[in-house]
Amino acid sequence: MVAEANVIPSLPAWHGASRLHPYFVCDVFTSEPLQGNQLGVFVDGRPLTSEEMQRLAREMNFAETVFLLPPKSGSDVSMRIFTPNAELPFAGHPVLGTAFVVGAALGTDAVTLETTSGPVPVSLDRDGDRIVFGRMQQRVPPWEPYAAERELFDALRVSSSRLPVELYRNGPSHVFVGLESEEAVAALDPDLAALKRLDVAANCFAGAGRAWKSRMFYPGAGIAEDPATGSAAGPLAVHLARHGEIAFGDEITIRQGAEIGRPSLLYATATGEGDRIDSVEVGGVALIVAEGRFRIAQA
Repeated sequence: MVAEANVIPSLPAWHGASRLHPYFVCDVFTSEPLQGNQLGVFVDGRPLTSEEMQRLAREMNFAETVFLLPPKSGSDVSMRIFTPNAELPFAGHPVLGTAFVVGAALGTDAVTLETTSGPVPVSLDRDGDRIVFGRMQQRVPPWEPYAAERELFDALRVSSSRLPVELYRNGPSHVFVGLESEEAVAALDPDLAALKRLDVAANCFAGAGRAWKSRMFYPGAGIAEDPATGSAAGPLAVHLARHGEIAFGDEITIRQGAEIGRPSLLYATATGEGDRIDSVEVGGVALIVAEGRFRIAQA
C-alpha cells in the first residue's frame, strides 16, 4: 500500500537563513501521553538572550519552559527555568522532565542538573533502554507561618484550614491549606485576581494515610492552575509529617490536575523527626511526546 502524501507539500525552506532552535515537549508526572504537566525543553540555550528565553516561554505557554546550558560546576547540564511571566530558581516538574531528556541523551542512570538554586541529583530507573521512573533529591525547604491567612482564605473561598497555614520556599513560595475532603478540593473555584495580588502558589489538599489530592493555583506567575507541582510535592510531604498526618519515611502519592483535564501522579517522601528534616525526595514518570524547532530571526 502506498502511503498517502501530506495534506500540503513540505516547506523545506520555511526558516530561510535564520538559525533554528530545537526543543522537546514532555508530559511530566504521568505515564500516559497528553496528560500530566507539559514542559518545553530547549536543548541549547546558548544562542538566546534572557529576553528571548522569556518570550519563548510565553510563546510555548506551558507552566514552565527550560533552556539547557553547559554546566559550571561538575553537573551534567545547567538549566534555566521560565514560567510565561518570570524566571524561577527551581521547579519540580521541569527538573524531572529535563532529567528524562538528559538521561536518554547520555544513556545514564543518574544525572545532576544545575539550577540557579543549586545542583539537583536525579536517579533514573530503566526498563531496557527506556527510562521508566525518576527520583529527584530536593533541598530541605524552610518554612514559616503565613501572615495573610485571612486574605488567602477569602481568595480561595474557603473558611479555614485543618492544619496550620504555612509557607514553604522551594523555588516558588508555596502556601498549604488543608481541606476536610477531596470533594472540597475538587469543588474549589478561587478568585484568581485576589490570588494574583497575594503572589504565592496556593496549594489546597485533602486525603489520608499515603493517598492525597491537591490543587495548586499561582496566577501571579501566569499559572491559573498547575496540573502537577513537583516543587510543592516535597514540602507537602514535609508539612504532613511535621503535623502528624503521616510518618516520616512514608512515601505518599499526590493526585493533581484532573479538574483541568491533565491528571497527574506524584510521589514524595520526607525523612527526619519533629522539625528536623533529613531528606526530601520527589518522583514520577515523564514522557517525551513531541519535538520541534523555533525560528528566531536575528535583527
